Amino acid sequence: MPAYPRRARALAAVAALCAGALVGAVPPALADDIPLAPGHRLVAPYQGAPATARPLPGDPPPQHPYLAPNGRSGMHADAAGSGTHPYPGPLGRAPEVTSEKIAALGGECATATFDSGGRLLTVCGTFTGFLLKLLDPRTLDTLAEYRLPQRPSTVEAVTRLDFAKIFKDTSGGAYFFLDHRDRVVLADARGHVLRLAHRQNPDGAWAFAVEDDWDLTSHVPHDCVGWTNLFPSGVCDPVTSVMPDWQGRIWWVTRLGRVGTVDPGTGALRSVRLPGEEIQNSFSVAADGVSIVSDHALYSFRAAPDGTPLVQWRQPYDRGSGPKPGSVNQGSGTTPDLFGDGYVAITDNADDRMNVLVLRRAPGIPADRRLVCTVPVFGPGASTTDNSLISWGNSLVVENNHGYENPTSLTLGRSVVGGATRIDVRPDGSGCDTIWESDVRSPSTVPKLSTANGLLYFYEKQPHPLGVDAWYLTAVDFRTGARAWSRLTGTGALYDNNWAPITLGPDGTAYIGVFNGLVAVRDTR
Repeated sequence: MPAYPRRARALAAVAALCAGALVGAVPPALADDIPLAPGHRLVAPYQGAPATARPLPGDPPPQHPYLAPNGRSGMHADAAGSGTHPYPGPLGRAPEVTSEKIAALGGECATATFDSGGRLLTVCGTFTGFLLKLLDPRTLDTLAEYRLPQRPSTVEAVTRLDFAKIFKDTSGGAYFFLDHRDRVVLADARGHVLRLAHRQNPDGAWAFAVEDDWDLTSHVPHDCVGWTNLFPSGVCDPVTSVMPDWQGRIWWVTRLGRVGTVDPGTGALRSVRLPGEEIQNSFSVAADGVSIVSDHALYSFRAAPDGTPLVQWRQPYDRGSGPKPGSVNQGSGTTPDLFGDGYVAITDNADDRMNVLVLRRAPGIPADRRLVCTVPVFGPGASTTDNSLISWGNSLVVENNHGYENPTSLTLGRSVVGGATRIDVRPDGSGCDTIWESDVRSPSTVPKLSTANGLLYFYEKQPHPLGVDAWYLTAVDFRTGARAWSRLTGTGALYDNNWAPITLGPDGTAYIGVFNGLVAVRDTR
């Protein structure tokens, strides 16, 4: 008999379940609501008052020629990583909440995009693997589903009983993009980049089909934990994100600092390595280059004629003395924002107080003129973010995630210190100024801005004296930082968003990925 027979049997059962999940298409299903935890009758379902739409002046980021239209192409809404949507999110007029439960355990849906017909495409993580799903945007019914390979971190979490492995893993398809032909492009847990189309069959049913499959394992070590390889001896380097450049090449990055490209026409692969550096975030693209942040420095890349990534410039930043509670690793938690008059912005990981950094991104600028400003944000000893900034015009908005680790961090009525701040670059580029500070407590969401109504959207949790874990969609005025309204979405850990974004849909609905699936909030009048 083994020393721990009960644990061994449990692990064997989970392994059999997970290993038995086949990769590929699975039948559609109707939406099933995420259950509420006790206490939902003890908290206010709605606070504040409906807002009046006040569209923001200014121009959106340039439309990328190989991405779906701005606002519906990826986690950060566009190639620039602005976090802005041209759609009018809910104004708080008797907003209703619907939800879809993806799986019995887990099921969080991270990136959400919308095809040209308004249908919702998302990747949801479960303990049996990632699911690429096509959803009806109103009912949240599943129209089609494609099963992706299970991530090594899930196998590690189950076999080593260390579930932090899952919550700090950004690989396997969590970051994907929708291209200009409504195709999903992602990197799966095998180290392959897939391009998938979705089509409606003559009988009316929808299905996914793999159009292209590029194997990166000749450039990316992939001796990873699996159900048949529990104790690998080699290197496992998961691919974290993919994005196209202005010429249509598909760029990819890995956790252990590899940066590469795929030529979609020929399948040619090229890559370089940033020795000793990690890349856990996505990246942003403009006509003048590809902006990537590692846990040591901010980079601007371009491609050589054969596709090999070339560094245009490198800017180190203060990475602090270690990871903070609320960060995935010891480094910036932000995807670079490309905004304003040729700027790029990230946050650092400085001890005591995190800083927002704004730099000029054009190649050839002298190193001593690249940095525009360094602005400390939030309180001493309690400031970090692991989400992208929001950018519009010459303005930035940053939220504070300090104290959040995973869905167990905020149970029993707990919350984070929170905070959000707007910073503007001066018109003459001589520095930056803090415009407002808000006490909104948004533990871990990727917030969004509707430029059509001037509202910022956060996913908020306030502390509760009776231990109720209540989650709210909260709208904040972009101009002033004042709260407009908050709508209860649900109670309990299943409604924790755990780093997933808010996404504004073309019909004005706000979608939030949560630990057990997807939540939708929309006005009813």
